[in-house]
Amino acid sequence: MKTYEQGRVTDCNRLSDGIYDLYIETDAAKAAVPGQFVMVYPRGKDLLLPRPISICEADGKVLRLVYRVAGKGTLEFSGYTKGTEVRVLGPLGNGFPVNEAEGNVVLMGGGIGIPPLLQLSKAVKAKSVTMVAGYRDDRLFLKEDFDRYVRTEIATEDGSVGVKGNVLDVMREKNLPCDVIFACGPMPMLRAIKKFAEEKGIKAYISLEERMACGVGACLGCVCKTVKKDAHSHVNNARVCTEGPVFLSSEVDI
Repeated sequence: MKTYEQGRVTDCNRLSDGIYDLYIETDAAKAAVPGQFVMVYPRGKDLLLPRPISICEADGKVLRLVYRVAGKGTLEFSGYTKGTEVRVLGPLGNGFPVNEAEGNVVLMGGGIGIPPLLQLSKAVKAKSVTMVAGYRDDRLFLKEDFDRYVRTEIATEDGSVGVKGNVLDVMREKNLPCDVIFACGPMPMLRAIKKFAEEKGIKAYISLEERMACGVGACLGCVCKTVKKDAHSHVNNARVCTEGPVFLSSEVDI
């Protein structure tokens, strides 16, 4: 049973334009695994719903959350200072199957889908692990963090750093060996990775992002279409917050 935890901000920084780094000391960090998320509750009385934010790192005492300011809630978070009390629910979701990381593993992140892969880069033990990160330009937030743990390859839309294009352009240009893919990013990127994995016969696990109201499967606001019928509801749906956010790409219809 997931519980609400009262956390305390230990640090808050701006990493790039609109991208912020929030550290929260909370018991929710103790059980976190790569790929999970937490619901963070704004303090403003006019903001009722919590915001789902993926876990970037968890050291057993502190959660590191890296997020993009996208509305009133996340704008409020960006103004937090050391000592601010924060209510969180989590960790939530299923996370990435680290035990499936064998052979040549490639992590693929695009934009704000990059942060959830940092804890995974520390956890995966395989023959080789490469992080392929896709950015818009040369503002490479978290790159130095990934460099501590894995080989890092970069794609930028404007070609200012690394390969011009997207994460799959890096895969093709660098001819990266790959047995398993773990990915998180915008839906067009995940669709392309799903197609690429099917063509190459590669197992791919993708983390989906959907709007959420509760985070625990009660509101059914974050369902995604699956290729198999759910045994309980008998429809081709799964809840991203509970059955996900990580799915085997062949099991979802995106």
